[in-house]
Amino acid sequence: MLDRLDAAVGDGLERAMVHHHMRRLRRHGRMDALAPASPGLWAATAAAPRDGNALEVLIDGANALPRMAEAIGAARRHVHICSWHLQPDFEPVRDGARRPVRELLAEAAERVPVRVLVWAGAPVPVFKPSRASVEHAREQLVRGTRIRCLLDARGRMMHCHHEKIVIVDDEVAFVGGIDLTALAGDRYDWSEHPLREGIGWHDASSQIRGPLVRDVAAHFALRWEAIACRQGIPRRDGGPGAGEALELPEVPAPAGDVTAQLVRTVPERAYPALPRGEFSTLEAYMRALRSARRLIYLENQFLWSPEVVDVLERKLREPPGDDFRLVVLLPHKANNGQDDTRGMLGRLVAADAGAGRFLAATIHSRTAERSGPLYVHAKIGIVDDEWLAVGSANLNEHSLFNDTEVDVVTCDPRLARDTRLRLWAEHLETAPHEDPVKAIDEQWRPIASEQLERRRRGAPLTHHLVELPGVSRRSRRLLGPLDALVVDG
Repeated sequence: MLDRLDAAVGDGLERAMVHHHMRRLRRHGRMDALAPASPGLWAATAAAPRDGNALEVLIDGANALPRMAEAIGAARRHVHICSWHLQPDFEPVRDGARRPVRELLAEAAERVPVRVLVWAGAPVPVFKPSRASVEHAREQLVRGTRIRCLLDARGRMMHCHHEKIVIVDDEVAFVGGIDLTALAGDRYDWSEHPLREGIGWHDASSQIRGPLVRDVAAHFALRWEAIACRQGIPRRDGGPGAGEALELPEVPAPAGDVTAQLVRTVPERAYPALPRGEFSTLEAYMRALRSARRLIYLENQFLWSPEVVDVLERKLREPPGDDFRLVVLLPHKANNGQDDTRGMLGRLVAADAGAGRFLAATIHSRTAERSGPLYVHAKIGIVDDEWLAVGSANLNEHSLFNDTEVDVVTCDPRLARDTRLRLWAEHLETAPHEDPVKAIDEQWRPIASEQLERRRRGAPLTHHLVELPGVSRRSRRLLGPLDALVVDG
């Protein structure tokens, strides 16, 4: 009875939250983000997709972070960084020539302008990082260097600037989920995820060359100019007023054959240049998930969005075909302490009704028979091996409505399929079947189920991959939307 009451109240709060978001989007003329009127997979509320890009998905920190460091070290014109958090002593290279990011950026700043834009931190000290700790990190970063670092406190109360961007010379950009920090977990981890001191970390970023880099640069410029103006920084041209307007580059020459689009979450009134905000990350996911015919594969830190779960639930209750499958890879325990995404998995398990189309799994660090925690921080979506998203946005109300976020989306089948196969080979620890349905039914599910059973018996794990129990616990259905309503204005 208590479970049923809890679910009923939780469902009511979720409906109230969805209606609140609809009113908010409608008020600002952004309803197309939630209910796109035009067909297709590209987001109509974002800048148009650009042809001619080279786009590479970099899986895990040991593959992504040295690439960023190499690009920064070779900078000829400038280095621009957006980060949720940045630690001056974080080391992005660990091959024997270990150098902290402060040293790397200070060296670059002797040759070229280096601009770093970091979230100012939580205004209430119950969250991390606190404003005091961020200010201390900023002072450590810039002291005795030419690095310029601004702290961004614009935006909505109880929310953050969550994007992770590195731009070098407006020629190469990195967009993804990897911050230059070890706060809550060291981002430098290998795809083998060996057991190590502290928590393991699975993450992803992307490296972009070509015309799309200009859109990434324009987003950085929008934020930098707004913060520089607010903090009274004089204009570079010596004109009246404040605010450093960065000169945008010409559209870079083609560097590859990938068409890609930059999608964002920018809440309304956060920046003067976007008074009505932009919610194209939400639109991109809604378009892709609704279009799914055979496969939805999601890696994410959270699965808290009722708008997203409503779509997934409908896909399971009325599958587009017998071979439709939905797989989600989530942390064993998200960093707020919730281990079942606040009852959302329970909804999806109920919608699947034993049909075997849905699987929720996690991964653990492991060396031989010793295993330990591994945090899933990647934000990746793959639909039908035809649509791919990589970025900073979680599938929760923070990322889709309230935090600033940036993702890269492509409809390149080759890249989507290649990324899925690389991820699955890492998680399965073997080559996956070419057919995704066969891989899920004959590899994912047996391995994950067996490892969950071993975990329940207290036996050592023999694999990284473990099934997540999908049964909602009492009060999860209530506490999830209740918490979201408190922090979501």
